[in-house]
Amino acid sequence: MRLLDTEPFSGMRLPLVAAPMFLVTGPDIVIAACKAGIMAGAASASARTAEEYDEWLARITEELAHFETQTGRKPGPYAANLSAGAGKDGQRAALFERQLEICKRRRVPIVISVGGAPADLVKEVHGWGGVVFHDATSVRHAEKAAEAGVDGINLIAGGGGGHAGTINPFALVPQVRRFFGGVIVLGGAISTGSGILASQALGADLCYMGTRFIATQESMAPQAYKDMLVSAETSDILYTPAFTQGVPCNFMKSSIRANGFDPDRLSAEATPDNPRFAERKPWRDIWAAGHGVGLIQDVPTVAQLVDRLEEEYNVAIGSLGTRAKCFAKSLA
Repeated sequence: MRLLDTEPFSGMRLPLVAAPMFLVTGPDIVIAACKAGIMAGAASASARTAEEYDEWLARITEELAHFETQTGRKPGPYAANLSAGAGKDGQRAALFERQLEICKRRRVPIVISVGGAPADLVKEVHGWGGVVFHDATSVRHAEKAAEAGVDGINLIAGGGGGHAGTINPFALVPQVRRFFGGVIVLGGAISTGSGILASQALGADLCYMGTRFIATQESMAPQAYKDMLVSAETSDILYTPAFTQGVPCNFMKSSIRANGFDPDRLSAEATPDNPRFAERKPWRDIWAAGHGVGLIQDVPTVAQLVDRLEEEYNVAIGSLGTRAKCFAKSLA
């Protein structure tokens, strides 16, 4: 039996995951997404403390259970989002251990891990019956995740917001599918229902959507951030290592300018002795977005967005079938 045919995923109406995002994803957006029938990741890094994260998970679990009782409909699954690379720093490692213990106590069914080597985390989560999906931005990262025994790989292709890769999904997904038989989740510039269908056509099982969910009523992002997403175009996205310790990320040029930096001169300004770079923090002050920002025109509720995506998805299925029949007829 496929993993996606098992109990945690039975309430999904679309093959879609609302990606966990630092300082954006809180319990409101997770609950709304799961009630709407998709999977959602709860970003542990967005909580101020491990105790607050425990409260978030308690609220998510309770509200989704109440929803199922009241409606008779099974919600989509939620996933805890943890950093597999937290062991490099003592304070971060201690926080990770507390968060992991919380997830173990609550028997969280799905863990989305980011950074580092997830092998130890996989053993721990499998020990309580959960599954692990790990973020990867390259074929080599995906190979390491597969070797660690993960159940799913979130492939962040070129054009994704924040920490994204540079590989085109048309090349990335088929290469990973050659050696990985588990769940593949594709992210990167996907903002529509037709994009979800296209990710499946490439060989992905689920679609990872982040930027589009920042611009929703339930996200924790400031209203100015949401408004900037609506007004931004794809040409406004800059892939730069200037604000994230040498690791390139996709940020909005308009946000970079709003913080007093020139997007065209970042390589010259980003010096260790420039205090302004220490004062302006990525994610908090410098706002991330992916290439899909050019398709964002409003700030709906999560429920409204998922309804729209489902309609677009179904229309895309129908139109694709029509085009395929027309092409086959032309060859006859």
